[in-house]
Amino acid sequence: MNARKRMSTGDRRRQIIDGAIKFFAEHGLAGQLRQLTKELGITHALLYHYFPTKDALIKQVYEDVFEARWKPEWAGLLDNKNLSPTEKLTAFYADYSATFLTHDFVRILIFSGLSDRSISDRFMEMLRTHLIPRLIRETRKHCNRRTRAKPSNRELELLMGLHGGIFYIAMRRWVYGQAIYDVTSPQAELEIITDRVVSYLLSAETFFKMD
Repeated sequence: MNARKRMSTGDRRRQIIDGAIKFFAEHGLAGQLRQLTKELGITHALLYHYFPTKDALIKQVYEDVFEARWKPEWAGLLDNKNLSPTEKLTAFYADYSATFLTHDFVRILIFSGLSDRSISDRFMEMLRTHLIPRLIRETRKHCNRRTRAKPSNRELELLMGLHGGIFYIAMRRWVYGQAIYDVTSPQAELEIITDRVVSYLLSAETFFKMD
């Protein structure tokens, strides 16, 4: 974009943020800001006018790609007493995948994990606080485990197998450049998610019998 083009303050800031998201998703968080300004067609001074430090820009990228996409209604879905654990987990992961597991999210999360983990650690803490306790609760409910004890390491690792398996669908697409099987079917991804949720809950039944 021509650096001389007049833009409102809000539009220019939005241009920089959107460009930074795309830039970091392609080049990683170690990407040089000089290259970013070149791609945006703006000066270094203009970039620093809006974001005085690289950390400030990365923080804004995190807020846009990670925090802003978080849906408070997921808590209501997982707390819905009219749905079975299978229905809740399937509906949640279908929406979670569509909302979060995009090109930008997946690649920035991985690049962060390979560098200073400033983004990946914050996102994992959000999962631990708002999501994992509810998923463990629903897993226990499915297995008729009447306990409110702190999740065991075994429970957590079993759940991470499900979570990681669904994340790997996006990894194949956005990192390895591989399509999921039967990509021609519009329901293919939902079917994969459903299969993984059912397999997870069957495994949980096997490992965690009623106390």
